[in-house]
Amino acid sequence: MKIFVILGSVFGLLGVVTGAFGAHALEDRVAPDMLDIWETGVRYQMYHALALFGAAWLYQQTESVTALVAGWAFAVGILVFSGSLYVLVLSDVRGLGAITPVGGLALIVGWLCCILTALKLETLS
Repeated sequence: MKIFVILGSVFGLLGVVTGAFGAHALEDRVAPDMLDIWETGVRYQMYHALALFGAAWLYQQTESVTALVAGWAFAVGILVFSGSLYVLVLSDVRGLGAITPVGGLALIVGWLCCILTALKLETLS
């Protein structure tokens, strides 16, 4: 699906930008533990940017609803998981960490949907 390839590319590009921002602009401005939080957001964003390409491929192979759900779950998961970590670091509002697990759950749902979709593939049997 074109949308997942585009989203994966955008999230990948932004992952590089946010990673560079964290390494260069935030290094002397935030505490080391907050920089670790930032890096966790970047890492998960990059992993799941690539996962969006996988969801696109799975949908192309199967046209399965579970592949669609996987892609959208990855996109939402990136926004909520990584986004909440970025906002937490930039604002130092610790309560924002409470929504991070919602994004993590979305990422887990994405992977579960990939498993369910892969079970439908005849080319991998």
